[in-house]
Formats: sequence, structure tokens, C-alpha cells
Amino acid sequence: MKAEALFWRQCTEAVMADGSIDAQRLMELVIATYRSHESDNEAIERSAEALLRENQTLRGNLSALSQAFDGQKKLFEIVLNNLPLGLSVFDAGQRLTLYNVRFPQLFGLTPEDIAAGATIAELIGKMRGKESNASRSVRQTARPSLAKAGSSSIRRREWLMHDGRIVQSVVTILSDGSSIAIHADITEDRKAAERITYLAHHDPLTDLPNRMYFREQIDAALAERKPHEQIALVHLNLDRFKSINNTIGVSVGDKILQQVADRIRVSAGPENTLARLGSDEFAILQTGKQQPWNAAALAEQIRRQLSEPFLNGEKQVELSVSMGIAIAPENGEETDILLKNAGVALSHAKADGRKRERFFTGEMEAQMQLRHALEADLRAAVENEEFELHYQPLYDLAERRICGFEALLRWNHPVRGRVPPMDFIPLAEEVGLVVDIGRWVLRQACRDAAQWPESIKVAVNVSAIQFRSSDLTQDVSQALAAAALSPSRLELEITESVLMENLNEVLPILHALKERGIRISMDDFGTGYSSLSYLSSFPFDKIKIDKSFVNDIVDNKEAHAIMRAIILLGDALGMRVTVEGVETAAQLTLLECEECDEIQGYHISPPRPVRDVPHLLSLPPKGNGATAFPAFQH
Repeated sequence: MKAEALFWRQCTEAVMADGSIDAQRLMELVIATYRSHESDNEAIERSAEALLRENQTLRGNLSALSQAFDGQKKLFEIVLNNLPLGLSVFDAGQRLTLYNVRFPQLFGLTPEDIAAGATIAELIGKMRGKESNASRSVRQTARPSLAKAGSSSIRRREWLMHDGRIVQSVVTILSDGSSIAIHADITEDRKAAERITYLAHHDPLTDLPNRMYFREQIDAALAERKPHEQIALVHLNLDRFKSINNTIGVSVGDKILQQVADRIRVSAGPENTLARLGSDEFAILQTGKQQPWNAAALAEQIRRQLSEPFLNGEKQVELSVSMGIAIAPENGEETDILLKNAGVALSHAKADGRKRERFFTGEMEAQMQLRHALEADLRAAVENEEFELHYQPLYDLAERRICGFEALLRWNHPVRGRVPPMDFIPLAEEVGLVVDIGRWVLRQACRDAAQWPESIKVAVNVSAIQFRSSDLTQDVSQALAAAALSPSRLELEITESVLMENLNEVLPILHALKERGIRISMDDFGTGYSSLSYLSSFPFDKIKIDKSFVNDIVDNKEAHAIMRAIILLGDALGMRVTVEGVETAAQLTLLECEECDEIQGYHISPPRPVRDVPHLLSLPPKGNGATAFPAFQH
């Protein structure tokens, strides 16, 4: 428009003031204008051509973008529909706008159910309709966790489907009221979690509640106990099950434990809580019954159930059980106290000879405190080496001389005085101190024996715990080396219980010791039920007949016959025979007639301090059943 205005102004100027026209000027303007328009047309044409080219490029780009968008859309659909999770999107009006394939699969919805615009309420109604056909309604398990995240919020919901599946929905509600939900089948995860929780509270071998769950049950029972109500806690322990387990094998032992659990479960009944506390320990919580009568009746029923032999193939395994019983509120109103007191009662049942039950009493608590004090003193005695060894002679009947000494442990307490071995040795075994004590006894006995004539040997008792809890072979080697004592002068005495604990582990140790020249003796022969079988499993150098067989050999023909048979058995097996507990000349004379190898007992000498050994060895031998060492008789 500006160019045209300029053109007309220039034309007006070409008209003369007198009204005439400057023809030449006007022509020039027309020509210039034409040329100008011609130039503009060319520019327009050039611009049009450029625009056409740009349009073609733009169309190409648009086509490429369209193709790329289609590819992204297909990829999005592939990813969306192959997710293991369900996805649903609802607008502000709670109508379904987007979902993937997994969403209707999780909730059992058909294509008709999820038609465009379906509301949440309609979908839930259709889900309920399907589940009601299976007589199981959908229910929302309330998990009212609401977490704010900016202007949106997150809700969790769980659905129990008619086929037993559990579907969890995590719904994100946006600020405009629309929502996006992720849905997952958590059935297996929930089962796994429940299984983990179950295993955390139950014993996998017997399927009984474990110690943790049992404590929770005691807590609940004590909290809910009525003023007049009594609660009994029965603590059971199988007697010597470890030795039986080691003899028959762990796998068979586990099967027997399962049978034990089944039998106790029958006795306990569904109204009581039965738990397995440890390898061979069980416990029963008895509520709502008159005590102590019902607890005693329960214990007797359990004893009868377990008295029947357990089958291991064609073999029978016999078990016994010890029980300790504590009753609330008399013996405690707290879980820890009740458990402790039941354990104290159990310890007394075992100390009284096993195969019985004991009810907790206040006197037991006092005795337990004394026991703890004795244990503390015993630990101090080990550190301070308050022990000494006394030696009882082993007398060779054929040579009529002392051929060795048995080392016997003595404890001289600075306040208590002389503590009897039966008071502290079982305690030392129970608390694990017997290993350290046994190591000291080996070293001291070897040192003492090194001062004696070379023909005199020393015998040392070795407990089952030393085989189990220490390197016995190394302990023996170090004791011999430190004393420079010949291995042939050391004799180790073991009882049948050592072999019963774990025969397969003990035998290699015994063979290794015997190969070094150390003599191995079976102590207390005849007191166990399988002594004869163990004689065939290892070539013992000696068997020691328990003193219980000696008491009546003079006046009782049967006892005499048994003694003769054992001596003949030892001779046939190439094993020396030592008879313990010889107290009279008549017993000595009879054993001489039976050609017994060695005797030991108060008739020869009681155990004496090491300082008396040289004097004992210097006394002349006496025969014909006479007392060899009258100076040491009581």
C-alpha cells in the first residue's frame, strides 16, 4: 500500500501548475512502476518457490514425526500390556479412561465390564457379582495408610478374590481428582511372608511352637489369668537323649523326636500349649485347671506315653523323661521367673536320678543359690589351682607288689575345706570346667609319675566331655612331653558313657592314643547295659570290675560265679582285669584263687597324697591274703 501511495503522489507532481501534464515524467513513472511490479513478481515467485520447498520439507518432517509417534505409541502399548502389574487410570469423575491388559485379568473382568466410561463403583459391583457366585464376597482389607506427596495422596487397598488370590492396589489420587492405580497379585508374596512368620514361631522338625512363641503364650496367659486361676508350666527333658542320638544317628534321632512330640501332643491335648524349646526339651502350658493335681496327672500320663519303646526298624529304643513343674502365681507371676523356676525343678529331678518330676519349692531356690556360689568358687579354683591329686595303689596279685596308682582329684577349698568329689565333679562337667580340670590332672599326674620308678604306671580318668570338647590327643601328648614320661606308663580310664556319647568319633581317638603306646582301660565294667558290645569294638588293655560286684562274692555263689565269668572273659580277650572296692582279706584271697590280675581298694590302701607314694612303694609285699600296708588302713 505504501508503494501505491508513492506512485500516485509522483503522478500528481507530474501535472503542471497551469494544469498541463508533463508527459515525459508521467511515462517514466509508469515504466518505473511496471518494472517495479515486474521485480516484485519475480521476488514473489522466488518466495513462492522457497515456500513450496519448505512446505515439502515440512510435510516430510511431519510424516517422519507421525511415523515416530506411531512407533512410540506401539512401543508404549507393548510395554503397558506386558507389564506383570495391572494399570488403570480414572478421570475426575471416577470413570475409566485408560487400562492395560493385566488390569481386567487380575480382577476377572470382561471387555463388556470395562467399556469406555465405566465407573469405579460399577467395576467393584461387577467384581462382587462374580465372587458371590462362588459364595465368597470381595472384601477390602483395611490398610488405612495415607501418605501425602505434594498435592497428591497415595492409598493402599487389598482385595480378596473368590479364587483365594489377594490383589493389592496402590492408588495415586491427583490434585484434580483423577487417579492412577497399580494393581499386583501378592498371593505368593503373602504366603511366603506367612510361611516366614510361621517358621519364626514354630519348630520345623516337630511343627510345634518354638521357645519364642511359647513365651508369648505364657505372657498372654499370665496377663489374662483370673485371681482364682492357677497356671502350670511343665518343663520336660529326655534323659540321656544325646548319647542315644549319637549311637543311632542324627537322622534316626530326629524321627524319634517327631514320635516323642506326637505322643506328648496326645497327652497334652488341644486345651494346653505344647512347645519344643530345644533339641530334647519340651514344655507344656496348662491353664484353667486345679493345681498341682492336674499337672501331676499330666506328668504321669506323659510318662506312660513315653515308656513304650520307640521303633527303629527292627530295634527298639527306650526313653525316659525328667520333668520340672512351676505353678503361677505361687512360683512366680512373670514369664522369666516361671520359666526359671520350672528349669530349677527340672534340674532337681535330674539330680535325684532322672525318670521323675519335681515341683518347684523355695528350698530348691536356696539350693540353686548355693550351687551358683559353688560354681563361682569352682571357677576360682581352676584359676588358682586349688586342686591336688591323691593316689590309690593298683596291686598286682601275681607279683605281690604295687604296679601303679590311680590319680584321684581332691579340692581343698580355702573356706569350705575339703569338698567331696561327688559335689563338684558333676558340676564341673555340667558347666564345662571339666575340660580345664582334666587337662590340669593329666599334666600333674604325669609330673608326679615321672618321679616314680619306671615300673610304676599312673592311671587317669577321662570324661566324655574331654573327648567331645577338647583335643584330647594333643593334651595327652603335651602332658607326656612336659614330664618326659614314657607313654607306656600312662593309662587312661574311660567309662561306657564315653563310647555311648559318640562311638564313631571316640574310636579314632582311642586308636591314636593306643598306637602311641598309651594303655586304655574300661572303667566300671558291668554297670552299663552294653559293656560287652563295647569290648568287641575296641581292644582295651584292661577292664576294671565295679566294686558293686565285689561286696557279696565271699558269701553269695551267684556273685562269685559272675566275678569268675568276667575274669575268664578278660583272660580270653587278652585283657588284664582289675577288681575295685576290695576291702577284706577274704575277698583278696578269693580273687587270688580266681587268678585275678590286679586289685584296688581300702584293703590295700585308701587314696593318699603324693608325698606318701614313696613310703607305699618301700613297704615289703605280703602274701596269703594279708594286708600289705597296715599303716594306711582306716
